[in-house]
Amino acid sequence: MNITRGVALSVSASCLFGSMYFYATLLWPLSGEQVFGWRVLLTVPLMSLFMWRTGAWGHVPETLKRLRHEPVLWLVLPLSSAMLGVQLWLFLWAPMHQMALEVSMGYFILPLVMVLVGRVFYRERLSRWQALAAWCAAAGVAHELWREGQFSWASVLVALGFPAYFALRRHFKLEHLGGLWMDMALSLPVGVWMLCTQAQVGASLAANPALWWLVPGLGLISASALALYVMAGHHLPFGLFGLLGYVEPVLLLGVAWVLGERMAPSQWFTYGPVWLAVGLLVAEGLLSLRRAPKQAPS
Repeated sequence: MNITRGVALSVSASCLFGSMYFYATLLWPLSGEQVFGWRVLLTVPLMSLFMWRTGAWGHVPETLKRLRHEPVLWLVLPLSSAMLGVQLWLFLWAPMHQMALEVSMGYFILPLVMVLVGRVFYRERLSRWQALAAWCAAAGVAHELWREGQFSWASVLVALGFPAYFALRRHFKLEHLGGLWMDMALSLPVGVWMLCTQAQVGASLAANPALWWLVPGLGLISASALALYVMAGHHLPFGLFGLLGYVEPVLLLGVAWVLGERMAPSQWFTYGPVWLAVGLLVAEGLLSLRRAPKQAPS
């Protein structure tokens, strides 16, 4: 594992995901289903080109060959694709339906679930800084649970769905770009169906010329973000990979503010500890960079 490279890839992916959260609102009057359809339809060819250019395409035929000797993959691959597809749909549907904060909360809980999964199932240990960040984030999440009494269905779907997806991919050794490509390719029929069943798709494009370049831009951002995210997971322990996910919900919260959603005063006790957790991770990273030259051989 190359942790430094993994951190850089993870942060870059989070920035792209954050920008895409706002980008989806620019695609009005397309519905969440239409945006999902376009995202899948454009991501697959762009990801194929990226994998071919970087030499990662070999993972696709390798995965297809495994189908001959591992019949369970005939069930695992569609399940993995469906689990990812639900998350991709929710990510773009939420900001269009005033549920950006709920999904943002799900991404706040997600890293803690990832840390728990890494500790229980993979026997991973956190550094002192990472452990402190996890406790700070846990305090914020606990406050939100006390304040609301429950989490929305969107928050729960994100917080539990992604760890299950990542664990499934890791267990069956599909945590590479080839596995992600298979997930997206299997989602193509659903994406095409969503576009074909929406009679106003052509009219929306004709009435809004900007969509002709905004829609391809969505595919480019999506393919880049997903590729970077998968590559980051390949270089990072499960727990650290989860904690770095706190960069994304901070950005999503900023997008929610731009879209006009506001936090209640009591929610500062939820998000404050989480921001502190992100700050601790950043501080640890900066200290590691400062120590690195001193450890280098002369």
